[in-house]
Amino acid sequence: MMRRPAIALIVILELTLALGLTSAVGVAAVAEPTATASGGTWGTAQRVTGLASIGAIGSAVNSVSCPTAGNCTAGGDYGDGRYIRAFVVSQVNGTWGNALRIPGINILSRGRGASVASVSCASPGNCAAAGDYMTRRGDQGFVVNEVKGSWRAALAIPGLAALTRGGTAQVQSVSCGAPGNCAAVGNYFTGRVGYGFVVSEVNGSWRRAVRVRGLVSGDWTEVLSVSCGAPDRCVAGGDYIGTPVAFVMTARRGAWRTPVELRFFDDVAAQTWSVSCRGRGYCAASGPYVDIFREDQAFVASEVNGVWRQPQKVPGIAKLNTGGAAAAFSVSCGDRTNCVAGGYYTDSAKKTHPFVVDEVNGSWGTARRVLGIPAASHRASINAISCGTAGNCAAGGYYGDAVGHYQGFVVNEVNGTWGKAIDVPGLQALNVDEDAAVVTISCSSADSCAAGGYYADKTFSQAFVVLEGGPP
Repeated sequence: MMRRPAIALIVILELTLALGLTSAVGVAAVAEPTATASGGTWGTAQRVTGLASIGAIGSAVNSVSCPTAGNCTAGGDYGDGRYIRAFVVSQVNGTWGNALRIPGINILSRGRGASVASVSCASPGNCAAAGDYMTRRGDQGFVVNEVKGSWRAALAIPGLAALTRGGTAQVQSVSCGAPGNCAAVGNYFTGRVGYGFVVSEVNGSWRRAVRVRGLVSGDWTEVLSVSCGAPDRCVAGGDYIGTPVAFVMTARRGAWRTPVELRFFDDVAAQTWSVSCRGRGYCAASGPYVDIFREDQAFVASEVNGVWRQPQKVPGIAKLNTGGAAAAFSVSCGDRTNCVAGGYYTDSAKKTHPFVVDEVNGSWGTARRVLGIPAASHRASINAISCGTAGNCAAGGYYGDAVGHYQGFVVNEVNGTWGKAIDVPGLQALNVDEDAAVVTISCSSADSCAAGGYYADKTFSQAFVVLEGGPP
């Protein structure tokens, strides 16, 4: 089965950027919005501001979170010629500030590098970021909180170093159900053995990381995504690598319960790549699985009133996926029983295309190809999806153009109807005939979203953000 790249998904496997960065940045003033055929109104892509003043020569946005319109936080990394460094940047009441180094991260890393993998904001000015920092022996995980608009010092994830026993760790995802009540997940390695870990923050205090155990002794595990649908309830998703079986697991008031297997009718291998929760006991999950013909397919699964239903092949994906390789990279829920998943499928000519599939009132509809991607594109995918309300969502990703470069696109769903994908306005002007991609997206309401990613300027990758709707 295809393994998921850590941050920018498939496109990272094929892009060759000068520093190989996937980083983040702060932004300049937003230009006049551009009306689009997709039904959304996207502004012009802007390079994150303030990075040059902290020594950045290349950068990318890895994650963005918008709790309300005009209030977003993005995080990522930048290169300074020696190491990759971690940064965050915030939009407050419609105005983006300058990128900031993560406070205290140099103390943890002793001057070595770091990267923000994921950001989540429970309310404006109350966020958490999580990622990795370098040590002499390898990478370790950190978390850092923003409280009432001020970033605290980065904290090594409690108990994680003891779990790794001199090995390495990687954070995958963080989510906050309320200020001071968050969860982070990732993976760690001790020699040749790897395990997933989960860690909770309760009332402003981070507890010790907990190892996720396999079905049987010796099973490896990995955890790739977490979502907190309420202050006291979070759900994480991953898989048992040795089996392999996809699973989800729930934390209540910071205490993690035994994983629940997502079992298919057929004995197939599956991974949970993304989870999204709205309220207690209402979530959705997505990812890839290998069917009985050993072809990669996409699945979705729903939790209703605290009970996970049996996962199902994305309806209609088999008809599209004649090339035998598909995956659902991202899922997002607009309310308890209305969600959207997206990713890619492969046609008989081995070209990949982006798809979306909607869950409406608890029932998953039929997958549909995203329209508007140029016919000359040989490879395209959705990387991220976010729903502000039921039936009002946005997705972003990349496509390969006629000359072999990658371009970033966005596409909107308005009142339950998907429009056509459009190039991110202004991104190609920054891109200078190189590569670009939308990596992350977050919608705070039906018509207010932010997206981020990176573009290449012939020398390095650079971080950008772009806004839809919200305050001008």
